[in-house]
Amino acid sequence: MRHKSLIQSAVALLMLCGVTAASAQQTQKFTAAKHNEYGLVYSLPTTHFRIEVEMEKTVYKAGPYYQYAQRYLSVNNPVTEDSQLWKLKSVSITPYGVPDEENRYLIQLKGGNGVFLMMTEDGLPLSINREAVEENIPKRPAKKKDETSLTAEDLVMVLPGELLVSESTAKRAQIAAQEIYKIRESRTAFATGEADQMPDGEALKLIMSQLDEQERALMALFCGRERTETITKVFDYCPTEEVDREVLFRISKYDGVVKSDNLGGDPVYISVAITQQGELPVDEKGEVKKLPKNAVMYNIPGKARVTLRYGGKNLVDKEMDVSQFGIDFGLDPSLFTNKKSPSYLLFYPETGAIKEIGTATPLQ
Repeated sequence: MRHKSLIQSAVALLMLCGVTAASAQQTQKFTAAKHNEYGLVYSLPTTHFRIEVEMEKTVYKAGPYYQYAQRYLSVNNPVTEDSQLWKLKSVSITPYGVPDEENRYLIQLKGGNGVFLMMTEDGLPLSINREAVEENIPKRPAKKKDETSLTAEDLVMVLPGELLVSESTAKRAQIAAQEIYKIRESRTAFATGEADQMPDGEALKLIMSQLDEQERALMALFCGRERTETITKVFDYCPTEEVDREVLFRISKYDGVVKSDNLGGDPVYISVAITQQGELPVDEKGEVKKLPKNAVMYNIPGKARVTLRYGGKNLVDKEMDVSQFGIDFGLDPSLFTNKKSPSYLLFYPETGAIKEIGTATPLQ
């Protein structure tokens, strides 16, 4: 089934002259022709799990005058120290294929000039005799930067020079509180129409917006700031056998997602139970079919129930096809070289299984 010397020479020929770019960069088109001795090479996949963990991260930043919040502004619950809290929002599992370099096949399609194979950039088969586009895997979102504490530049924007030159923290807090009350008085005057000079329309909206922004910045000096964002962590997991309650990672209330050996977090367990092994196809008599010569190989996947458990509850509990719990078999290559009625084949890229087979447009 695996002719290594033929495969190596075929790979070299394909790399030199058998590749044309397809409509999307994620795919490549290989054509069986005389220059490559009508041989096409591809790898069937190993099924991996892409595990996405969505966490809600809340960052608390203390203001420099938090100890004066109650005295000057009657605020009883300011943020008194920088901290962060993490909370699990959701977990998802998506199967995807990774080329198995030990599972590479050469198919000979003699007499079928024009037969083509669509593959991913990393060598997974997508289709034969039909255009196909690789299924996109969601990209991991970029992690946002944490919000920093209030800086000197923030103060320059909203505070008078008297505060900036004062050496007393208590005095600076008092001046900041006075500025807050002045802003509130100004906003009330504009809102009630009692200001000495009343702007109209958009000008009034802009002034009110600026006053709100200044007050928020000043209040943060006393109350602190709170910001919530969503952070996504991605794990790759390749099942090779059944497992029961293997610690995949841990979740810490204070540090978010941490490694499995970090006892500061609570464990997230993964269990993989094989529910069905892939079996070779049988004929009408119930006998196992023989593998055709130079077969077009595909995978008959097995099935596994995958469970993720955290805090006594199942986060994920689903059955999925897994190529490594299955078996490889093949189709007669003449199906695809018949000039009058050639077949086409679509693969599942995550398992290498047959997604669809039918009659293609006659070969030219």
